[in-house]
Amino acid sequence: MKKFFSGLLTLLLVAALGGLVYLYPEFFNKQLDKVRGVYFVHKGDKALKQMKLQKAIDYYNRAVTLYPEHYGAWYNLGNIYVVYEDYYSAVDAYEKAFEYNPKMIIARMNYGIVSAERLGDFDGAIDQYDQIIKTKRHLLSIPFIFNNRRSYKTNKGLAYYNKGVAYKQKSVYSDNDYELRRQYLLKALKAYKESCKILKKDYDARYNLALTYHLLGDYHEAGLTYCKAIELNPMNYEAHYNLAILLRHLKYYKESLEELEKATTLITNSNGASSRQRYIFDVMNDVTRTIMASEDNPLVEKMENSKKPKKTKNSTVTYVNGKIVLTEELDNAIVKNFKVCGSKKIFQEDIDAEYNEYDDIRYNVNVPGVE
Repeated sequence: MKKFFSGLLTLLLVAALGGLVYLYPEFFNKQLDKVRGVYFVHKGDKALKQMKLQKAIDYYNRAVTLYPEHYGAWYNLGNIYVVYEDYYSAVDAYEKAFEYNPKMIIARMNYGIVSAERLGDFDGAIDQYDQIIKTKRHLLSIPFIFNNRRSYKTNKGLAYYNKGVAYKQKSVYSDNDYELRRQYLLKALKAYKESCKILKKDYDARYNLALTYHLLGDYHEAGLTYCKAIELNPMNYEAHYNLAILLRHLKYYKESLEELEKATTLITNSNGASSRQRYIFDVMNDVTRTIMASEDNPLVEKMENSKKPKKTKNSTVTYVNGKIVLTEELDNAIVKNFKVCGSKKIFQEDIDAEYNEYDDIRYNVNVPGVE
């Protein structure tokens, strides 16, 4: 009897399920397509892990045909299309990903980068960066296990940074419209400032902020910010080089030469002087000629001494064919030396002088009728 009732119950369930399928065929077919779609996503993930990219594309396309809401499949498709340099297909796939999951920040970020860097669609990129900045995420924190607050803030900082890059690129393509170029640079400056507030130890954000100040003609802030970038990453040549160019423009030739020497050392490679290095040598020669034109020149002795081995506290820096030879024990001393931004005080003093001059005007103004 027990077996009879168990069989009857099974029969009733099958009949009920059959009835539902008969009454709602579209719903059940959709669920079946989802199951098949997830299967093809699994096959695509496996092919992607094995770097069988064309197979992965085929599987993912079959998956999204059956289950178009699977934003993970769209996102992976976008990444593969980037590898194949099919950038239009990539942005279309990323757009589908965040269409089905509006809070998928990484898809918006990649859409922005590809749009700006590869397709020249700066406005489309900026729009997606703004969406990332506006996106509010539920902050989840499990003590000692998981905390997404840091990743959320980092993504926001990167969105501000990429927004600054896009505006700076727009300024480059503004032809001869000076005012339009300036407005784009001011927007880039604002974005970089916000990025630096979040990514406090990020060299690229600080360097690009300095470069934007430089392009806008705010040389004092540019100098201080180049110095900050150098403190964050002293072994990156760009900040040293651009700071040297700025110092030369302001006629601080001694400090300019010091930064150019650092930049030259940093881009020296095992294959000899690169094109960048040769260009810096030309700039150094120009600065050197300016210095040597002075009758009373304290740098002559310094330049002569620079040809000799330089001693640090623990060891010696040797130059071979104009190229520095590094030894392991010198690493700390060299990093410490490159981290020092000797011109920082120049820019700080200039800014302090400007503030003091402003205070003198502000507090000593003669207002008519007031003694």
